[in-house]
Amino acid sequence: MDFPQRLIDGYTTFLRARLPVEQNRYRELSESGQSPEILVIGCCDSRVSPEVIFDARPGELFVIRNVANLVPPYTPDGAQRAVSAALEFAVQALKVKHIVVLGHAQCGGIRAYAEEQAPLSPGDFIGNWMAMIAPAAKMVGPRGDRPLGAYLTALEQASTVKTLDNLMTFPCVKILVERGKLALHAAYFGVATGTLSVFDRASGTFREAAPEAAERAFGTPRF
Repeated sequence: MDFPQRLIDGYTTFLRARLPVEQNRYRELSESGQSPEILVIGCCDSRVSPEVIFDARPGELFVIRNVANLVPPYTPDGAQRAVSAALEFAVQALKVKHIVVLGHAQCGGIRAYAEEQAPLSPGDFIGNWMAMIAPAAKMVGPRGDRPLGAYLTALEQASTVKTLDNLMTFPCVKILVERGKLALHAAYFGVATGTLSVFDRASGTFREAAPEAAERAFGTPRF
């Protein structure tokens, strides 16, 4: 099969529209290297691109994406661990100042866990990966009489917050957080509405980000 024409078309647009604007920045980044201050841990869902949501320029965000924006607990067992390796690089080498765990609505991984869907393959890679949200599911409690949508939203948000706990199991993260050199955040993106909410530790709830701008954009925000 040929290389996707959609990518060729997109690259053509990049050459015509964005590259002329960012050319000097690309040259600077190629010479000086990257030094982003923010690590975003996002879902690999194609609808939730951190660079698009946060209107980021080249070199501004270091992004890790996986199913359901999860981080396994610190496990120094010698196994090949992609998320841990990328996290280690961002914190130890790039010395990011913020880590943002970006959850989102209509997460397929969360839904697969909640509905106990059948494995897609004998390896059940998704099922084994999503087992990590068991603590979040326990915190949310059984669905009960709640509508499925409300339950999934609660589970998506709780999982995002619990991922902050997993981050704190990494010594390099814990030490820097305690020294005030690294801050951890949880955020939640509404795919249908484009709304963004940020976890407020004081209240234990998600609150809309940039409320005035959100109201101008689409009236009363909906999550």
